[in-house]
Amino acid sequence: MRKITIVFCFLLLIPALGLRARAQDTVKAPETAKPAEPPAHYYHLEYVIQELGADGKPTNSRTYSTIVGTERHEQFSAIRTGSRVPIITGALQSPVSNPNGNSKLEYQYQYVDVGVNIDTQNVREIGHQLAIDLKAEITALAESGPSTASAMLNDPVIRQNTWQASVLIPMGKPTVVFSSDALDNKGGMHFVVTATPLQ
Repeated sequence: MRKITIVFCFLLLIPALGLRARAQDTVKAPETAKPAEPPAHYYHLEYVIQELGADGKPTNSRTYSTIVGTERHEQFSAIRTGSRVPIITGALQSPVSNPNGNSKLEYQYQYVDVGVNIDTQNVREIGHQLAIDLKAEITALAESGPSTASAMLNDPVIRQNTWQASVLIPMGKPTVVFSSDALDNKGGMHFVVTATPLQ
């Protein structure tokens, strides 16, 4: 009789324990719910590289543009434009002579990448401004003198400007985010960004 009473009491406790476990699961459910992400917005970014003269006024400019979004999977944009420039690194006398009996020079080349690389990532809105992580690399050959064979064999000078920072851009207003002075003259360079929201 005693065993029957114990078994009966145990059977009565099983539903109560099940209800308690369900109640605990119900309490824990809100902790696992993820907050809704803000809606994505898209922006047209215009980049202008300005070369400045000694008077501080632009003497040359180049424009690049892209579209970026604030969604996580669309927070990276890359612009690549440039050329592979052959640079003479040496000259050898050819063992084969021309019809005049003179041997000719054969030049050795190395190719150098010059151009513009712009990377944009982590686009986010802060009030009425756009925050982005921006990296820009501008590489070019310096202007050379007369293009004679002896001058061509000299080591070329390559100019490079590299900037990387988190920047804050006001909407619709051209903003100078990077600037530098030139090393060989009194000019300089500006990197200007304009952000325009897309409807």
